[in-house]
Amino acid sequence: MTRYLIAALLIILAGYGFLEARPLLIGPSLAIATPKNDSSLPGGVLSVEGHAARTVALTFDGTPLIPDQNGSFSTSLILPKGGDILTFTATDRFGRSVTKRRDIFVP
Repeated sequence: MTRYLIAALLIILAGYGFLEARPLLIGPSLAIATPKNDSSLPGGVLSVEGHAARTVALTFDGTPLIPDQNGSFSTSLILPKGGDILTFTATDRFGRSVTKRRDIFVP
């Protein structure tokens, strides 16, 4: 009986340890809500919105973006006519990074 109790306790502790270490194992996450890929922007006004988690650095085309306490970020800018490729990069404290790309067009 004692063996089963100890085994169950060890399994519970290992599961708890995994749940606590999971964010460290997964790395950064990055979700871009707007703009959608291959979108057209009449007028050239670009609104960027998204969410980043488990990051220490977040950049938009090499320029730092500062997310709020919940990880949400937003910015706006005006783009000239033509096509553009937007690059977002989120990096965690271990140097792991994730990059998202958006192709847009301003008629």
